Amino acid sequence: MSAADEILDIVDEQDRVVGRAPRGEVYAKGLRHRCVFVLARDAESRVFVHRRTATKLVFPSHHDMFVGGVVGAGETYDDAALREAEEELGVSGLPRPVPLFSFLYEAGDGPLSWWSRVYEVRCVLPVSPQAEEIDWHAFLTEEELERRLAERPGDGGWRWTPDGLTAYERLKASRA
Repeated sequence: MSAADEILDIVDEQDRVVGRAPRGEVYAKGLRHRCVFVLARDAESRVFVHRRTATKLVFPSHHDMFVGGVVGAGETYDDAALREAEEELGVSGLPRPVPLFSFLYEAGDGPLSWWSRVYEVRCVLPVSPQAEEIDWHAFLTEEELERRLAERPGDGGWRWTPDGLTAYERLKASRA
């Protein structure tokens, strides 16, 4: 089954399930669904940062400081967070990610909208990121990450996933 064929729950403004549809249709029609964002830190508290592959359906070749993805039909946020973190980091036996907060993400330049739950996890295992999802990765200190975020794409800076940026800003605000 391709990623576009994966069945997702469609949700309303209060995150209640109102239907189901294949991911390709969800994206094409801008149907509201669910996603998880997991901030993974190594033993030194550095943040796992990666560049998405060019084949991703949403935000191809963008950088992100979260691993994660869509919540499958009937799947819980917590189960999706663990599944996505283990898949994308290429590990097994990861501790359950800790839920931090939820928010409704609405793309400013299009119809995309999804309920988002943000998590954090400590990954002390050697990572072997999923090649279909990630084409570059590194663990960055908070200072290195902030420096990269301040760089502009036109000046050689990275293009970041807009939803990841929103989640990261909310995460920083929640800790201020």
